[in-house]
Amino acid sequence: MIKIGITGQAGFVGTHLYNTLGLFPVEFQRIDFQKEYFADENKLNEFVAQCDVIVHLAAMNRHNDPQVIYDTNIGLVQKLIKALEVTSSKAHVLFSSSTQEERDNLYGKSKKEGRELMMYWAEKAGGKFTGMIIPNVFGPFGHPNYNSVVATFCHKLSHNDTPTIEVDGDMKLIYVGELVDAILSEIKRGESKSEIVIPHTSESKVSQLLSLLETYKEQYQDNGVIPTINTAFELNLFNTFRCYMDIATHFPVKFVEHTDPRGSFVEIIRLGVGGQVSFSTTVPGITRGNHYHTRKIERFAVIKGRALIQLRRIGTDEVLDFYLDGDEPAYVDMPIWYAHNIKNIGEEILYTNFWINEFYDPNDPDTYFENV
Repeated sequence: MIKIGITGQAGFVGTHLYNTLGLFPVEFQRIDFQKEYFADENKLNEFVAQCDVIVHLAAMNRHNDPQVIYDTNIGLVQKLIKALEVTSSKAHVLFSSSTQEERDNLYGKSKKEGRELMMYWAEKAGGKFTGMIIPNVFGPFGHPNYNSVVATFCHKLSHNDTPTIEVDGDMKLIYVGELVDAILSEIKRGESKSEIVIPHTSESKVSQLLSLLETYKEQYQDNGVIPTINTAFELNLFNTFRCYMDIATHFPVKFVEHTDPRGSFVEIIRLGVGGQVSFSTTVPGITRGNHYHTRKIERFAVIKGRALIQLRRIGTDEVLDFYLDGDEPAYVDMPIWYAHNIKNIGEEILYTNFWINEFYDPNDPDTYFENV
């Protein structure tokens, strides 16, 4: 079992890496890191001493004063190196740098010089070092106006604001889940590389990116339609957009019910993508689910009976409760990285329609069990 610590564990990439490591408890042990450790030498030393692998993600990306960015990032590297030296660590250090290394700005300079400092430590101490040059990263839970333009666009659109384009340039992108896979591959490979370029997985002009997100806003958020999804990039972008919506107030969404003397008719879902539709009955008091997905899109539609649907984002404690009643049919969609369940809280059988965007594959179910 490899003991892995992540500086910047609570940040955008750090959160995804930490949660993904948790999917493989037999292979990896996560050594907890708190940002306060950088202000306490003893705690930082204790953290470093436990790790076989340290992924250094902690860094400042934006500040009004670029010199503060440079000083902060170099300072963090120097503190980590000191802890490595004090503990005589031989850990494999993976350093997160940026394609901005070659640009004429202090952020890029801080990443390049920080990577070189770590490389010199490894050469002198006999440790392992991998310097990763990473393109623009996007994905769920990034901070708008900080992590990426995708985060900014998603936040503004989902909150009914209008994004603006400053420069309609070409962007080379990687989804955060793909970056995590690349980091895990380097950890498993266990080789020293002073510089490795993590390849981008998609390219887009800023205007094309915004156009796609505007489509998701209009079709999905405003009208409940699952849009056409042609590529892995579009799936990742759509799942990213969904996570910026105010889930607590958006759901449950009531269906339009058409009634006449024969009974009623309700349209469950409009799709620009395929998948699998299922139907279930649940007896009173029983709970289904208590799992989460990392890529699947899923809709729960309550047709008859009374249900409590609960969601909790992995790594957090807040539970969202949604009460649905078949007398007013409604649905709740499951965001990725949210544990979810559905419980029959009524006195009669609960009838539920489930849709998911891909066929169930027992060899790759993308279903991880965790109680809400």
